[in-house]
Amino acid sequence: MPLHLLRNKDLWFPPVSESLEDGLLAAGGDLSTERLLLAYRSGIFPWFSEEDPILWWSPDPRCVLFPEALKISKSMQQVIRKGDFEFRTNTAFTSVIGHCRATPRRDQDGTWITDEIIHAYTHLHHLGYAHSAETWHNGQLVGGLYGIRLGKVFFGESMFSSASNASKFAFIQYVQQLKAEGVQLVDCQVHTQHLESLGATMIPREQFIELLQQFIP
Repeated sequence: MPLHLLRNKDLWFPPVSESLEDGLLAAGGDLSTERLLLAYRSGIFPWFSEEDPILWWSPDPRCVLFPEALKISKSMQQVIRKGDFEFRTNTAFTSVIGHCRATPRRDQDGTWITDEIIHAYTHLHHLGYAHSAETWHNGQLVGGLYGIRLGKVFFGESMFSSASNASKFAFIQYVQQLKAEGVQLVDCQVHTQHLESLGATMIPREQFIELLQQFIP
C-alpha cells in the first residue's frame, strides 16, 4: 500500500487502517493546531527526525494505560513516602519539552523534538491542550513529561529524568491526578518495558479508535 502524501491546505488524514505494517500512515502536511488536534482525535501522532518530512503514525497494536491499572512498585512507594520530590503541573512546560528534547535515547540518533515541534506544542499549551507533569527537588526541575489532553484521554508524548525515579514519580502522580479528574485512557503510543512496568498494555488499534470515539466529545 503506498504512503499517503498530505498537502498543507488539505486538512484530512487517510483511514488508520491504511497504515503500513510499522504504523506509518502519511507524510507531509503541517503541525497546525487544527491538524494536530484532528490527528490525536483520529488515533494518529507525528514522529519524525529533523531531516525527514513530517511523518504521521498509527501503530497496531497500541500501547495504552488504563489509569485503574497503574502499577506502583514497592520501591516507588518508598520514594513517594520519603517526600523528597515535589509534584507540579503546568509550571514549566517549556523547560519540560526542552529537557525531553535534550535527553539521549537508546538506539536513536538526534531527536524528533524539533524546533517546529516545540513551537507547535507550546502553542497547544497556551491554548490549554498540552500539559506538563513535573518532578521538582530542592527547587530544581529533575523530571517530567508532556502530552495532549482531549476529553477523557491523555496522549503522552515524551518524558525525561535527570534524577533517579524522577520521571516515574511524575508519571505515577499525574496518572493518579488524571484518574481523579475522570480521565479513562492514557495513550503511551509505543511499547517499552518501562511503560509496561507501570501498567501499560497493548490493545488492537481498532479498539483504541473506538475508545477515542467514546471518551472524546
